[in-house]
Amino acid sequence: MEYIISFFKEFIALFNEMSPYLLLGFLLAGVLHVYFPKHKVNKYLGKKNIKSVINAALLGVPLPLCSCGVIPTGVSFHKNGASKGASVSFLISTPQTGVDSILITYSLMGLPFAIVRPIVAFITGIIGGAVTNKVDHEVEPPVPSINVASRKNDNKFQRMLHYAFVEFLADIAKWLAIGLVIAALITALIPESFFNQYLSNEYINMIVILAASIPMYVCATGSVPIAAALMLKGISPGAAFVFLMAGPATNAGTITVIGKSLGKKALITYLASIIIGAFLSGIIINEFLPASWFTLGLDMIHGAHSHVVPLWLQYASSILLGGLMINVFIQHFRNKYKPVQKHTINQQDMSTVTVKIDGMTCNHCKASVEKNLSQLEGITNVAVNLEQKTAVISGETDLQKVEATVNDLGYHYEGKVS
Repeated sequence: MEYIISFFKEFIALFNEMSPYLLLGFLLAGVLHVYFPKHKVNKYLGKKNIKSVINAALLGVPLPLCSCGVIPTGVSFHKNGASKGASVSFLISTPQTGVDSILITYSLMGLPFAIVRPIVAFITGIIGGAVTNKVDHEVEPPVPSINVASRKNDNKFQRMLHYAFVEFLADIAKWLAIGLVIAALITALIPESFFNQYLSNEYINMIVILAASIPMYVCATGSVPIAAALMLKGISPGAAFVFLMAGPATNAGTITVIGKSLGKKALITYLASIIIGAFLSGIIINEFLPASWFTLGLDMIHGAHSHVVPLWLQYASSILLGGLMINVFIQHFRNKYKPVQKHTINQQDMSTVTVKIDGMTCNHCKASVEKNLSQLEGITNVAVNLEQKTAVISGETDLQKVEATVNDLGYHYEGKVS
C-alpha cells in the first residue's frame, strides 16, 4: 500500500509540473500545423546541397512529430522531391524535439537541458543530411507536380484548436501516459542508491541507456519524465540526455521503414548520426559543463525552489489536460469498435472500395496516406479510419497502384475489405 500511495503522489506531481507547458506546447503545435503547412516547404528541401539540409533541420526542430509521425512525413517529403540528405536531416532533427517537448524539458529538467536539446538535434540533423548527400550518389526522383486543394470558408483558428487538442493530442496521449506511469514507477520503486551502487560508471550508464533506447519507442514528450526520474535515481545528466535524444529518434519500426524507403546508406548515416551525436553530447555534458546547470529542474520537482507556474494553475491545467486525454481515449475506443464503414462518401455514381492498411499509428500517418492516395489518377477522395486501419477510396481505383503507394510510404497494404 505504501508503494501504491507513493506511485500516485509521484504521478500527480509529475503531471502537475508538465500540464501547463503541455497545453502551451499543443497550442504552438496547432499554430505550426495551420500556418506553416508541409506542402509550402517542399520547394526548400529539393536540392542536393547543404542549404536544403539546413532548411530541413530548421523545419524539423520545432515540429511536434515523434518517430511514428515523422516517418510518413519524411518519406512523403522525399517522394515529393526532397533530396535524401534533406529527408535524413528532417528525420533526425524532428523526433528528438518539438515545441511541446522543449517546454516540458524546461519544466521538469531545467533551462540548460531545454536549450541543449534542440541545438544537438539541429547539429546532428545537419551532419546526418550532409553525410547522406556525400555518400549516397543515387539519382533523386524528379519533383512531381502537387495540386493542393484550396479550403473554402476555412476557419484557421478552429482548425488550429482542433489539431492541437484533438488530432495531435490523440497522437501522443497514449505514449505520454505510458511515460508518466513509467516515470512514477521508477521514482516510487527504485531505491535512491540503485544507480550509484550498481551502475556508478557514467560511461556504462550511457552505453546501457543507449542500448535500451535504440529499439524501444518513446515520444519526445514522453521521454522527459522518464529521463527526469532516472536522474533522480542517480544516473548522470549525460546518460539522461542520451535517452532524451536516442529514445524518441529511433525504434525498430523506424529503422525498418527508413532502410526500405531511403536505402541502407541513408539508414546507416541516420543511426550513426543519432548514436554518435547522443553519446558525444552526453560526454560533453558530463565532462565540460557545470553539473549544477543540469540539476535545477530536478530541484524544482523536489520543491527546493518556488514553482515557476502557480500551484492553482498547475492543478487547473492538469484537470483540463486530463479531461482532454480522457476524451481522446473514449473517442479512440468508440472508433475502434464501431462497424467498418465501407461506403462513407455519398456522391452519385461514384464507386467506393475499402482497403486494410497496417502500420498507421497517428494522424500524420492518416494525412500522409490520404494525401498520397488522392494524387493517384482516377481517385477522387480518400477517407482513412485510423482506429480500424482502413481507407475508403472513391473513384476509379487501381488497387495495384494503391498497394505500391501504401507500401512505399512504409505501411503495409493488406488488401480489400470484403
